Amino acid sequence: MSPADAVATPRSLRVTDPALEPIAAKVLEGRRLSLEEGAVLYATPDVHAVCRLADLVRRRMHGRLAYYNVNRHVNYSNVCALSCSFCAFHRKRGQDGAYEMNVEEVRDAAVEAQNAGATELHVVGGLHPWLPFEHYTTMLSTIRDAAPRLHLKAFTAVEIVHLQRISKRGKDGYEGIKAVLRDLRDAGLGSLPGGGAEVFDDRAHDEAWKGKIRGDQWLDVHRAAHELGLNSNATMLYGHVEGRPERLVHMDLLRRQQDRTLATWAEAQGIARAAEGEVVLGGPDESYPGHRLPMPGQDGLKTGYFQTIIPLPFFPDASGLEALPGPTGLENLRTIAIARLMLDNIPHVKAFWIMQTLGMAQLMLDAGADDLDGTVVWYDITHLGGASTHQETTVTDLRRAAIEAGCEPVERDTLYRRVERDGADWRIVPSDS
Repeated sequence: MSPADAVATPRSLRVTDPALEPIAAKVLEGRRLSLEEGAVLYATPDVHAVCRLADLVRRRMHGRLAYYNVNRHVNYSNVCALSCSFCAFHRKRGQDGAYEMNVEEVRDAAVEAQNAGATELHVVGGLHPWLPFEHYTTMLSTIRDAAPRLHLKAFTAVEIVHLQRISKRGKDGYEGIKAVLRDLRDAGLGSLPGGGAEVFDDRAHDEAWKGKIRGDQWLDVHRAAHELGLNSNATMLYGHVEGRPERLVHMDLLRRQQDRTLATWAEAQGIARAAEGEVVLGGPDESYPGHRLPMPGQDGLKTGYFQTIIPLPFFPDASGLEALPGPTGLENLRTIAIARLMLDNIPHVKAFWIMQTLGMAQLMLDAGADDLDGTVVWYDITHLGGASTHQETTVTDLRRAAIEAGCEPVERDTLYRRVERDGADWRIVPSDS
């Protein structure tokens, strides 16, 4: 089924809150929503209409496809120079529960993942105070040599800034960030994860993770990665000390940067843009004479870009903010729908099942999300409901979840190319297949 075949009709977008009527009209026409309209989406009691609007955009962009991948996470160390109050992951060296994986242990995990049929290795960790920069380039090149089929998605923007400092390029500003990323890319880095963004607000930053990089630095790291041809994801951690207005500003900063990144590509595809240079991907079909969604290799696309937004609910765990309740399930559903509607130029929305639960992720497939993430196996950042660091689901479970939600499950690689699989053997399906 093509996206056009699966688009909801205007009749199915009837709303009970009159405040939503002009917003629904703009969504149908493929026009960008303002921050004020985003506030209406958060305030309206008609959350079901918000989800239906997000589902309309999702169907226009992806039909009823639901993506997943076969991946493995490696958290190489939880030793961290920071002590963010929201984080229950970090430890100091020698503290109970602290660990460090050496290069050989990471290599062995990568080989095991490749042999099991994984297409991606996701590598992140704490800001280790003593490991030299060469440790990280050696880690990547060792993985690349031992498990060459794995796409290496590694190091959050926070880690990249830390690596800039320890590489002695800390005074080189933006060019220093690019130099570090270039070295990592040459060693095997394939893309950046979206972690470390939290929420782009100085008040919330100073209250919950003072000492960590601010939003402008996070955006600079991803801009530099895109200029070097690396795709990346973006996250938003919500439900802690921030408010809904801060979430909307966070989304707006992401989409403004993506507008600039995709400007040349949009022009090559004949996509009409507003005077402000907006690139909107979720409008009616006639607005896209060329490609609707960016993919590597298309005309006009000479850089990387944000390919996925991942809203992440805050879980207090045993952190310094454990007295906070965290967001409710309904708030999670509303937020992922609003992310789809506001972030109109980021192709994919991920319902990260580790932090949303697989059951909630199924509901989110009807509220704007088109991606469930992957099999994971090891995830030590957040433990939902007392789960252990061994957090794994199977391809069978992911496919079943998608089918039960009325979707067509599609295995993808990190860059959203389709994957065909026979057990642990897999191949990329050519885009014209």
